Amino acid sequence: MMQNYSSPVATARDYYNSPDADHFYHSIWGGEDIHIGLYEHDREPIVDASRRTVAHMADLLGEPQADWRVLDMGAGYGGSARYLAENHGCRVTALNLSEVENERNRSINKSRGLDGLIEVLDGSFETVPGEGERFDVVWSQDAFLHSGEREQVLREAVRVLKPGGVLIFTDPMAQDGCPEGVLDPILARIHLDSLGSPGFYQQAAADLGLEPIGFEDHTHQLPRHYGRVREELEAREPDLAGSISPDYIERMKKGLGHWVDGGEAGHLAWGIFRFRKSA
Repeated sequence: MMQNYSSPVATARDYYNSPDADHFYHSIWGGEDIHIGLYEHDREPIVDASRRTVAHMADLLGEPQADWRVLDMGAGYGGSARYLAENHGCRVTALNLSEVENERNRSINKSRGLDGLIEVLDGSFETVPGEGERFDVVWSQDAFLHSGEREQVLREAVRVLKPGGVLIFTDPMAQDGCPEGVLDPILARIHLDSLGSPGFYQQAAADLGLEPIGFEDHTHQLPRHYGRVREELEAREPDLAGSISPDYIERMKKGLGHWVDGGEAGHLAWGIFRFRKSA
């Protein structure tokens, strides 16, 4: 059934469904994990740093339990869902807007015998399918920026969380007090009018009655990650002929450069948020 997506979400869906984007994110960005990594040094492989983000976020939840139900909002290729299922036995619902990514996710899950623990749903985190108060954890990595209605995304997270449940997420953001206009090249590239900020998410969560657990500021990792992705793209560019269009590669290199510049100028932020729904 065709769903009604908001304009920013529909734009993101079309982008991530494109063959160029699918090949780029799966082969260059990080394979199963297409989010910002926690790097130990500048030359670390993207895959290793990206997986470290997943493992660290799981550690921040304490010891995830096999009876937990987890919702991953904007699950991409499902790397986080598989980590939680394989290592902790969690039952994970992987909600994601790209049908192309979701098919790859389902295929990997089946090949690794995890399709019994992971349900992959086509859909938007602005309107999560199903009843409320059924997840122990709502998890998301670098996905909320694609919504122009981020308060609604948080509202949906609160709705589906059980009392006492935890919301844990990361998102590329503007710094609080970021000068107007300096992020326009980034916003134009991703077809958005704004980014969230640490203060925005903290206030929006408070307005929804969420209790803050903590925010780990890892802002320095943002330009580091985008720089590593650009380096990897440039190094492997000769091998990508025929699978990713030259125009896409050039636009991607330029776009990655905007993220690096914004991060190094101190205009961007990134880190790990944790909130708890009142029992």
